[in-house]
Amino acid sequence: MIALQKKPTPVSQAVPPIVLRDDERQRCEVWTRVMGYHRPVASFNTGKKGEFHERTYFSENNCKSPAAG
Repeated sequence: MIALQKKPTPVSQAVPPIVLRDDERQRCEVWTRVMGYHRPVASFNTGKKGEFHERTYFSENNCKSPAAG
């Protein structure tokens, strides 16, 4: 088997960032799982929107295994 190596792109050939005007943008709809089904956050009432923004998200990388002590 032949291993292919990707050559790094020189900075002079880097792709420029995409810049959009406000009239070219589109609203992103955020969905979340609530009580076993998915719902758009925009349909939440004021209290539920507040709870959604206060959530903390689980990150497996930040957890220690019990064996590591």
